[in-house]
Amino acid sequence: MKTPQSDYTQPIGLDVGTSRIVVARDTGKRYEYDAQLNAFLTLPYSKLAENLLVREGILHEVRGAEIVVTGNDAEKFAEVFHVETRRPMRKGVINPDEPHSLAVLRHIITKLVGPAGVEGQKIFFSVPAAIEGEETGIAYHEASIHEVLKELGYAPTSIVEGLAVVFGELSECNYSGIGISCGSGLCNVCLAVLSVPVISFSVPKAGDFIDNQAALVTGEMATRLRVLKEQAFQLNGLNGERVQNALTVYYREVIRNLIETLRQHIASARRLPKLDQSVPLVLSGGTAMPHGFLESFVAALRANEFPVRLSEVRLSADPLNSTARGALMAALC
Repeated sequence: MKTPQSDYTQPIGLDVGTSRIVVARDTGKRYEYDAQLNAFLTLPYSKLAENLLVREGILHEVRGAEIVVTGNDAEKFAEVFHVETRRPMRKGVINPDEPHSLAVLRHIITKLVGPAGVEGQKIFFSVPAAIEGEETGIAYHEASIHEVLKELGYAPTSIVEGLAVVFGELSECNYSGIGISCGSGLCNVCLAVLSVPVISFSVPKAGDFIDNQAALVTGEMATRLRVLKEQAFQLNGLNGERVQNALTVYYREVIRNLIETLRQHIASARRLPKLDQSVPLVLSGGTAMPHGFLESFVAALRANEFPVRLSEVRLSADPLNSTARGALMAALC
């Protein structure tokens, strides 16, 4: 049976994020995106439940005595049953504490990209940069995603997430500048010169840190705080509302930690190319989306001298799709 994906034979970009997985395709007229939440929950198996899920078109698979509901539908079920969704990834890589992790990732990725339209179709997929001083299992994660895509008939190539942001956002600057993806599991950073990564790293204080810490001090569920953060939260200071205050405090901590780590990496780089001109810095990712994030980031950046001259600091016009778009642009090169 032919699918819409099987008619597409051009290169593909895939953002394998901790919170969302996004696929990007070039239709010739514009880039098109499709996404699924990178989450799941399990239900006790029954034939009736399975039939109902099939009838409603819910993304799921049966694994032993459980039904594993994956992707966007997992969040809907979590709201109904007032439970937390489970995550197949943590801090940018496969979650070792979840036995269903790789199976869930395979299911969601297959749903989004489908089998290759032609054998050896190019696909670039994002991977996180290393966290300094931590062993995070990136090699195993990268090899696992590579194998999933290879089994679908693709010729996969990984691209570090921060560099993907540079490809997706800085083509007019000859792919020179700083790309930052503020995601759920990590903030990924890359300083590139003419598309060559010079500094690339990630920091673990990101969206999940905000959600989990705010949940601890408010008693709210982290999943609910994530939805609130993405839909209604504004980073505009403290007020009398405890959830607003908690999110604000931990957002400020994420921004402070990100800028300080970036400053330290650039200042300590031994072979930093001489930059005759100032370079842009672009922010992307769901954690950077709340109103006031950009202004707070710029204010914190200007509080102390920065080791590189910046021509601008801006937020991506399409922050949720920036990494997937950059992976696609790299695949098209």
